[in-house]
Amino acid sequence: MDPAHKKYALAEVPRYTSYPTAVQFTDAIGEADYRLWLSQIVPGEPLSLYVHVPFCQKMCWYCGCHTTVAHTYDRVGVYATDLIAEIDLLAAALPVHHGGLAHVHFGGGSPTLLSDGDFAAITAKIIAAFGARDDMELAVEIDPRTMNAQKAAALANAGVTRASLGVQDFNKHVQEKINRIQPFSLVKQTVEWLRDAGIGAINFDLIYGLPGQSVDDVRRSTELALSLRPDRLAVFGYAHVPWFKKHQEMIKQEDLPGMEERFAEAHTVGQVLQNAGYVAVGFDHYAHPDDAMAKAVGSGALRRNFQGYTTDTADTLLGLGASSIGALGPGYVQNAPAMDAWRNAIHAGQLPVIRGVKLDGEDAMRRAAIMTMMSALELDLAAHAEAFNAPINAMDDALEKLLPLAEDGLVTLYDRRVTVTEAGRVFVRNIAACFDTHWQPSAKRHSRAV
Repeated sequence: MDPAHKKYALAEVPRYTSYPTAVQFTDAIGEADYRLWLSQIVPGEPLSLYVHVPFCQKMCWYCGCHTTVAHTYDRVGVYATDLIAEIDLLAAALPVHHGGLAHVHFGGGSPTLLSDGDFAAITAKIIAAFGARDDMELAVEIDPRTMNAQKAAALANAGVTRASLGVQDFNKHVQEKINRIQPFSLVKQTVEWLRDAGIGAINFDLIYGLPGQSVDDVRRSTELALSLRPDRLAVFGYAHVPWFKKHQEMIKQEDLPGMEERFAEAHTVGQVLQNAGYVAVGFDHYAHPDDAMAKAVGSGALRRNFQGYTTDTADTLLGLGASSIGALGPGYVQNAPAMDAWRNAIHAGQLPVIRGVKLDGEDAMRRAAIMTMMSALELDLAAHAEAFNAPINAMDDALEKLLPLAEDGLVTLYDRRVTVTEAGRVFVRNIAACFDTHWQPSAKRHSRAV
């Protein structure tokens, strides 16, 4: 790693799947605000939907998600019933003439922990309640350890078009240290089941920076992943936050790779994937050249939301399930993370929103700037300010903050145009932070940049 860049890799910065980030959410925003914002959705506007399933069969020690272990199916089945009730409440709060669903994403947790019948009932209810556009994508996150041929067929019959598999790492000694034993043969079999069922779009998640992991381990995992021909890969750096996720205390600090090793692992994944012809997407995704995400990079249509980089073009993202977050033009809302609070609100006929943030004009302008910077890797600040009817110098504070990054070769600055260099791609979160008027450098709030 270039010594001048080490300080950026060590910096703790937001991932910018939203702006303002969840750190700025407060309980000043509630159900009444959400209902008002929903009523303002314009006729014909397409919608996106995220469905959170906060259950797993076993806790992976690296996990940073909002999830819990379900020792019996009873809790999961009750949750599925309450999800259907929440769908009815949300659909009733929407204007009649919205444009239907362009994208549905089941995340978790492990959505494949749902029984085939419950998953089918939820998806059927979603389609009946919100309507589906002709090109709607229905994606689901998959734990291969929960899969069999019957479940793959059930997912396909329910309308799933894209599956995202949590691969993480294929090396047994690493898997043992993160409590996720998942042989390559199991992932390979799962991919075959999905493709045989007609689900042809396959995503993989890989993680670097895991305990006991080396550059050679990462290279092996990436090469094995490539042998299964995934359409997209998301490559995440492990965020060790045991003060926030207590189960991460099972991972020993001394087992984690150092910063130089961690950076080399991230570089190795990218090198292997790009040498195989995959297109770099933003700072942590890769797509096969034939995939819609790679084409979106070329056309400038790439977007970013709570699932990371996406081809979903809907401006309104609705959340279902405990802890889920919705993104609308006026701001963000989050459902109650606590299961009882979420359920009690639904049973009382209320949308279970407990916090959020409203965007003012400045936030809206900076949100668009950050998302453009994260996706397109360049931004004309003068044109951007003009689009928001703001003075040409409206974000000159960002230019000032970017000057040191330009000196270190991460961006080029010319006539209020900011362009991320190839060296700066991995540090685009640091670059985006220069536009953020809320963020303050502090320990134990965000993950490291690399």
